Amino acid sequence: MDTNIAYGLMIATLGVFGYIGYQASNAKELEADEYLSARGSQDWLRIGLSLFASGMGIWILFGPSEVGYYGGFWDVVGYAVSSATPFILLAYVGPKIRDRLPTGVTLADYVRIRLGRPMQIYVGLISVLYMFTFLFAEFTAIGKATETLSDAEPLVPMFLIGVVTAAYITQGGLPASLATDRIQAWTILFLVIALLLTLFGGDINGLISDAKAYNPEDSWSIGSMSYMDSFKSGLALVVAITAAEMFSQGNWQRAWASESDKALTKGAWLAAALVLPLVLVMGVLGTVVAGQGAVDDPSAAFFYLIDDAGVLFVAAFIVLAIALACSSVDTLQNAVVASISRDLSDSKMDLQNARYLTVGMIPVAIYLATGPTLPFTIPLIGISAFDAGGVFQIFLFADLLAAATVMPVLLTLWNRISSQGALLGAVSGLLSVVAYGTVTGDLREGIEYIFSPTNEFGLANLEVFLSAVIGSTIMTIICSLLIPDE
Repeated sequence: MDTNIAYGLMIATLGVFGYIGYQASNAKELEADEYLSARGSQDWLRIGLSLFASGMGIWILFGPSEVGYYGGFWDVVGYAVSSATPFILLAYVGPKIRDRLPTGVTLADYVRIRLGRPMQIYVGLISVLYMFTFLFAEFTAIGKATETLSDAEPLVPMFLIGVVTAAYITQGGLPASLATDRIQAWTILFLVIALLLTLFGGDINGLISDAKAYNPEDSWSIGSMSYMDSFKSGLALVVAITAAEMFSQGNWQRAWASESDKALTKGAWLAAALVLPLVLVMGVLGTVVAGQGAVDDPSAAFFYLIDDAGVLFVAAFIVLAIALACSSVDTLQNAVVASISRDLSDSKMDLQNARYLTVGMIPVAIYLATGPTLPFTIPLIGISAFDAGGVFQIFLFADLLAAATVMPVLLTLWNRISSQGALLGAVSGLLSVVAYGTVTGDLREGIEYIFSPTNEFGLANLEVFLSAVIGSTIMTIICSLLIPDE
C-alpha cells in the first residue's frame, strides 16, 4: 500500500477515537477518584466490551501466530486459554473484592487493607513493571505492523497514537478510556470477523491441510495442529500469563467501574467468550504459515498470509491495527498512573500531577519501543543490552514475581489467611523456585531461575512457575494457621 494512504488512514482512525475521547473528557469536571475509577458507572455490556478492547492489543496480530508457528496444538490452546482465564478469575473474585473494599481502584488497594502497606508497595511495583513493559511493547508492535503492511516509518504511528491517547486520557481519565473502548471493541470485532471470513472464504481445505502439516524447512518450528507433545509449554503459558494479568490494574479499575457485582460478572464472562476463540483462530493461522514453510520473521507469521492481499484488505488491517493499539495503550496509561498514584505514592499524588505523569510516560515508552542500546546493564535479570530479548526477559521476570504473589493475595479472601502468612507465602514462592533449581541442578541455577525462568529453549519453564504457585500457596496456608492475625 502507498505510504501516504496508510498515513491518511492512521490519522483518520485516530481522529475518530480522539474525538470520542475528547467528547467524553468534556462531559463533566472530574475529581481524582472518578478520573481513576469511573466508579459504578458501567453496565455489563459496556464492561464486557471494555475488558475485551483493553485486553486485545496489537499483540494479537503477533503473539498467537508466532506461538502457533513454533509450537503445536497445546501451545495454541494454552495461549488462547491464558487470554481468557484472567477475565474468568475476575468474574469470580472481582465481586468479592469489591464487596470488601467498595472504594478501591487497584488490586493493591485491597492488598493494603488485608496485608499492609509494604505488601501494597510490592504489588504496586510488580504491576507497574509489568504494565509499563506491556506499554512500550505495544508501541513496538504497532510500529512493526504498519511497517509490514505499508512500509510506513514505525515511529510515525507510535508518535500519533501516543499523542492522541495521551491527550484524551490526560483530560478524561478512565471515563474517556471506557468511552473509546466501546467503539474500539465494535471496530475490532467487525473487522476481525470480516477479515477472517474473507481469509477462510478462500481455500479452506488448503488452510486446514497446512495447519496439520509440519514445517518442511524450519527445524525450530514444530507448528502443527497435529503435534500433541507441547502440553507442558502450553500449560506454562496459562500459568505465567494468568498470574501476570491478575496484576494488570486496567482490569481492576473496570471492576470498580461496574455498576454492580452482576454487571462485573457478566461483563467479564463476555470478554472471556470473545477473546478465547479469537486468539485460538489467530494461533491456528500461525500453524498454517508453518505448514507452508520457513519465514524470515516468525513473529510476524500472520502477515505472511495476507502478503498478496488487495489494497482494501490491507487498509482494513491498518484501521484494525490502530484500533487494537489505541484500546490497550490508553488503558495502560491510566492503569500505570493509578498504580503509581494510589499504591506507590500512598494516594498523595493529586490529579494535576497524575495528568503530568500520563503525558510524561509516553516519550519514555516510545523511546524504549524504538529499541535503543541503553548505557547500562541489568545483570541480575541477565540483560546486557536492551533489545527484543531483553523485553521478553523483563516480561518473564515480572510473570514469575506475579506467580509467586497471586495466590497469597487471592487466598486472603479466606478469613483464616493472616497478613504475615500471606507475606511469608509470597517470599516462599520465590524460595520454592530456588529450591527447585537447587534440587534439579545447584544453588546457582536455582537463583538464576528467579531472574530467568526459562527452559533450554528459552521458553517459560513450567516447573519453575508451578514451583512458585504451589510453594506460595502451601506456605501461605501453613504460616497463616501458625501465625494468625490477632
